[in-house]
Amino acid sequence: MDSGLYAAYTGLLARTQALDTAANNLANAGTNGFRAERDYFRGVLAGGFANDSQASQVGDSVNGFGILGGSTADFTQGTLTNTSNPLDLALDGQGFFAIQTKQGVRYTRDGAFSLSPQGQVQTHNGDAVLDQNQQPINLPSGKSVVAPDGTISVAGGVVGKVGVFQFASPENLTLEGANRFAPRAGMSPVAGSAQVRQGALEGGNEDAVQGTMQLILVQRQAEMMQKALSVFNNDFDKTATEELGRV
Repeated sequence: MDSGLYAAYTGLLARTQALDTAANNLANAGTNGFRAERDYFRGVLAGGFANDSQASQVGDSVNGFGILGGSTADFTQGTLTNTSNPLDLALDGQGFFAIQTKQGVRYTRDGAFSLSPQGQVQTHNGDAVLDQNQQPINLPSGKSVVAPDGTISVAGGVVGKVGVFQFASPENLTLEGANRFAPRAGMSPVAGSAQVRQGALEGGNEDAVQGTMQLILVQRQAEMMQKALSVFNNDFDKTATEELGRV
């Protein structure tokens, strides 16, 4: 079997998976605090045949071509947009807001907050926003002012502080949905270094124009690999059958 077939196969598989990533990035380009996913590559059979005495020549041949190993979140800063809403908060720098969900404490860059009827700061899903001690934040009535360090004042008096947290490595977080992250088992955050900007929101870090171009590019590459695979799988076999019969 010609090595070109392996190249076409791994190329098609990689581009098909990359197509899903590109489509998801584009679909969430307008989501607050969204972190785009970026692809990384590995050998198609990496790890399975490294020290295996039964490794086949076919396996070695296939493993000579790179294939999509998965995707990892891109934690670069998104664009900050002023909203003039006092409960809209954005982070400028490294860090996350902490929120209490039914699944446990989660971390997000989406600072589109509001007040519950009981005066508790919450997300649009009703999850409580946590302070530096990972406790819910309750505000009295009145105009709130949030300082860059997260300190909240109402009528000139300090009433709480928005918690800002960060982890030693992005690998300590697992993406949940479009803009929430769960810490891996045993991973604890530390105080974040980001500054809080009141009356602003951070958009996703995927540019819609670039995302559209990437989606089209990957789609065309997948189509090319599909056509190449068809050529190797059908046309070459047909030619070999016809020619071998004459030898």
